[in-house]
Amino acid sequence: MNIIDIRNIFKIYEIGDVKVHALNDVSLRIDKNEYVAIMGPSGSGKSTLMNLLGCLDTPTSGVYNFTGENVGEMDDNDLAEIRNREIGFIFQTFNLLARSDALHNVELPLIYAGVSASERKERARKALIDVGLEDRVYHKPNELSGGQRQRVAVARALVTRPSIILADEPTGNLDSKTGREIMALFNEIHGQGNTVIVVTHEEDIARHAMRVVRLLDGKIEIDEPVTNRIVPEPVA
Repeated sequence: MNIIDIRNIFKIYEIGDVKVHALNDVSLRIDKNEYVAIMGPSGSGKSTLMNLLGCLDTPTSGVYNFTGENVGEMDDNDLAEIRNREIGFIFQTFNLLARSDALHNVELPLIYAGVSASERKERARKALIDVGLEDRVYHKPNELSGGQRQRVAVARALVTRPSIILADEPTGNLDSKTGREIMALFNEIHGQGNTVIVVTHEEDIARHAMRVVRLLDGKIEIDEPVTNRIVPEPVA
């Protein structure tokens, strides 16, 4: 079942008198419970594609069907609802509120979704336990290591029970050991039925996925299975 189906997508930015084709006739399908890495050098269009897949931006032309719904026909409120309900975002820079503890950071998407205080605290606490942070619930970001901060970000992405996890360079600010732990966590998330999409420029990170899509100059250059996949040890 296609969860993402984009056809003949163009994204053109106008910078003064210059038109930049960030995406040039891109078509891509991603099925439910796939694990996909999107790769490409700087300027290849991978960040633009990530923003479109995550409903953070809309294409200049082409069709994007998300779980059968045409994203191009949605207004800003519809897009915001899709993002909050269906997509869990994980960013390289964690994007945590510095003055709030881990529990409140994980609660945030549920606040926007109108979930009651008691339910959202229970769900946020469970999400933190699921990523191995049961003893860091009331710690603020400056009291956590980089890996722990990223785990908070993963818990926040999971707390709405989304259908897709969309991660942008999720290990970019982490040392190699912590990066491996985060990728092991992604493998478990995928094993639980989530669709996982990782945007990365690192070959070793991409090898954790089952399929790699390589972009060059706004076009898909390669779309193929990962043949030498890294299967990490389960998270302790």
